[in-house]
Amino acid sequence: MRRLSPAALAASALALLAAGCTVGPNYHQPSVPQAPAWKENAVPPPNPPNGTWKQAEPSDQALRGQWWTIYNDPQLNALEDKIAVSNQTLKAATEQYLQARQQVQIARSQYYPTLAAGPSIERVSSSTNTPTSTSGASHGQYNVFNLGGQAQWQPDFWGQVRRSVEASRAVAQASAAELANVDLSLRAELAIDYFQLRGLDTQKQLLNNSLASYGEYLKLSQIRFKGGVATESDVALAQTQLEQTRAQDVDVDVARAQFEHAIATLIGVPASTFSLPPMPLNGIPPQIPAGLPSQLLERRPDIAAAERQVDAANARIGIALAAYYPNIALTGSGGFLSGAAGTWIQGPSAFWSLGASATELLFDAGRRHAITHQTREAYDQQVANYRQNVLTAFQEVEDNLSTVRVLNQEAIVEAAAVASAHHSLALSTLRYKGGVTTYLEVLTAQTAQLNNERTQADITARQYAASVQLILALGGGWNTSQLPKL
Repeated sequence: MRRLSPAALAASALALLAAGCTVGPNYHQPSVPQAPAWKENAVPPPNPPNGTWKQAEPSDQALRGQWWTIYNDPQLNALEDKIAVSNQTLKAATEQYLQARQQVQIARSQYYPTLAAGPSIERVSSSTNTPTSTSGASHGQYNVFNLGGQAQWQPDFWGQVRRSVEASRAVAQASAAELANVDLSLRAELAIDYFQLRGLDTQKQLLNNSLASYGEYLKLSQIRFKGGVATESDVALAQTQLEQTRAQDVDVDVARAQFEHAIATLIGVPASTFSLPPMPLNGIPPQIPAGLPSQLLERRPDIAAAERQVDAANARIGIALAAYYPNIALTGSGGFLSGAAGTWIQGPSAFWSLGASATELLFDAGRRHAITHQTREAYDQQVANYRQNVLTAFQEVEDNLSTVRVLNQEAIVEAAAVASAHHSLALSTLRYKGGVTTYLEVLTAQTAQLNNERTQADITARQYAASVQLILALGGGWNTSQLPKL
C-alpha cells in the first residue's frame, strides 16, 4: 500500500476543512414588544410659587458616563468616585467578567493543533524469558535516546469550535453588560442614600429651628402665667410641645446614622471610620430626558445582558448538532531515536509518522437527541427571559416618570400648605398675645407648621431619589456600543 506524503495529507486536510460547514441555526435577535411613546408625559408642571423649575441640564446625549454630576454636588461626586476603587461587589463582578473573557480564548484555542515535544533517555535490559526471545541469542542492556514530538488536530469541519467561540463571546459580552448594570445599580443606590441623608439633614434643621422657637414660646407662656394673664395649662402645653419636638429631633439621628453607614459600605470603608457633615437638601432636581422607548433596548445593560444570553443559547444548539457528525482527527509525530548519544541527532536516526482517523458514534441511547432538545428549550427560555426583561424595563421607566410627575405636583401643593401654616401660626400668636385665645390654638398651629415643613422636606428628598431611579431605569446613559468586541 502506497504511503501518502506529508504534503498530500496536508492538502487532503485543507480540502476537507474547506468542504466543512457550520451546523445549527444562525443567530437573529428575537423580536420584542415595542411602544411608540411613553405613556407618562415628562413635561414639568407649572412653576412653584417660590421659584422656577430647574431646566434640564443634561440633554439625551449628556446622560452618559458620570451621570451623577448633573446634580452639581461636589460631595456626591467625591463619593461616587470611590465606588470604582473600593466597592467589593463591583470588584467581584469585574473578576467574573475577566473570567468570561478568558473563556473566549480557551474556546479559540481549539482552532489550532496541540504540539508537545521533549527528550527521553532510557537504559533497557531485555528479558530472555519472553515468548519472542530466541534461544542462544544475545540479550543484554542497551540505551535508548529519544527526542520526539507529537501533534494532534481536530479540524472544525462541522463548526463545533466556531459555535463554541460564538457562545463564549456572547457570554463574555453578557458578563460585561452585567458588570455595567452592577456599577449603575451601586452608584444609583449611593446617590439615593445620599439624598435621603441630606433630606434628613433638612428635617434636622427644621426641628432645631422649631426647638429654638418653641423655647421662646415657653418663656412667653411662663411670663404670661406669672403676670396672671395665662393659665398653668398653657405653660404645660408649651413644655410638652418642646419636649416632644426634642424627641423627634433625636429620632432623626437614628435614620441618618443608618444611611451614613450604608454609604460607608458602598464606598468600601468601615462604617465606624466614616462620617458626613450635615448639609440640608435644597433646590429642585434636574429634569431627566426619557428619550424614546425604542432606545431603551440599547441603553439598559440588563436588557443587553439578556439578549447576549439568547445569542449564547442559540450557539449551543449548533454545538449539540455537531455531535451527530464524525470526529475527524489528524495526528503526527517525529524526532530522533538512537541507541548511542553520538548518533542521536543524525539523519539516519530520524523518524516520523502521519495519520488521520474518523469516528462516528453509532448508538448512544438517545443522548444526543435529548441534549439537542435541551439546548433548543434553553434557547426558548432565554428568549422569554429577554422579552420579560424588556417589558419590566418599560414598566420601570413608566413608574418613575409617573413618580416624578406626581411628586412635582405634590411639591407645589405642599409649598402652598407650608405658606398657609406660617400665616396661621403668625395669626394665632398675635391672638394669644392679645389674650383672645388660649395656647392650645398656638400649639395646633405650631404642630401644623412643623408637620408641613417636614413633609415638604420629605417630598424634596423623594424628588431627588425619584430622579435617580429614573436615570437607573433609563440605563444611566450606557449603550450597547460599550460592549467589548471579543
